[in-house]
Amino acid sequence: MQRLYPPGSDPQHTHDLVDDYAYPPLAGGRWWLRANMIASVDGAATGPDDRSGGLATPADRTLFHQLRGLADAVIVGAGTVRDEDYGPARTDEQTRARRVADGQSPRPRLVVVSASMSLDPQARLFGGTDRVLVVTSRAADRTRVEQLREVADLVRVGDDAVDLPQMLGVLADQGLRRLLCEGGPGLLGDLVSGRLLDELCLTVAPVLTAGDARRIAVGGPAEPPLGMALGSMWLTDDGTVFTRWVRS
Repeated sequence: MQRLYPPGSDPQHTHDLVDDYAYPPLAGGRWWLRANMIASVDGAATGPDDRSGGLATPADRTLFHQLRGLADAVIVGAGTVRDEDYGPARTDEQTRARRVADGQSPRPRLVVVSASMSLDPQARLFGGTDRVLVVTSRAADRTRVEQLREVADLVRVGDDAVDLPQMLGVLADQGLRRLLCEGGPGLLGDLVSGRLLDELCLTVAPVLTAGDARRIAVGGPAEPPLGMALGSMWLTDDGTVFTRWVRS
């Protein structure tokens, strides 16, 4: 693996991704919201199977697990949970030990954002040791809310739609301040247009797909566009490129 940016740094990989992607120091109840997404060289957010996992390379899977291992909570939209067949958050023994030593829980809290509450209580997502936190609005169907309460913890923020700034504040109040969003494109688009995103970790997979796949973020535009500065860039042995963009 070679570091391409910042300039003047050792081009050889001399430390692990845990060091390179560490969250910045946080004070005063502040949170840091990072997103991790993948796209093809021509901008597709999904592979031929209409799943982002269809673009993943071995190097990207390594980064995926490393970023999860650093986060207090992983935030994901319900559509992505269904499309990607999400399971419970897991960490290896070394990561669990490091997290506990750093004052974190052994595994990141999994947070699912769902306006419609169209989630199957029998899905494998809810079969882990840790209870999933489902965030919805006060307009959510009461019957579905009660069904999900059997297998998950629920938070209701916003009247007709999920209030994302309020959600982030609730998570911070629970001590979940190092946040990682894994999409999908609709949720990421809302976070960008709401000017809530601090950092984007974008993996560029070494493939061209053409077709009509979505971008990594969709929905209403950010006005003005959210300015980002390149924080780091790595080239992996299999041709995958890791870029980390920080809000400028």
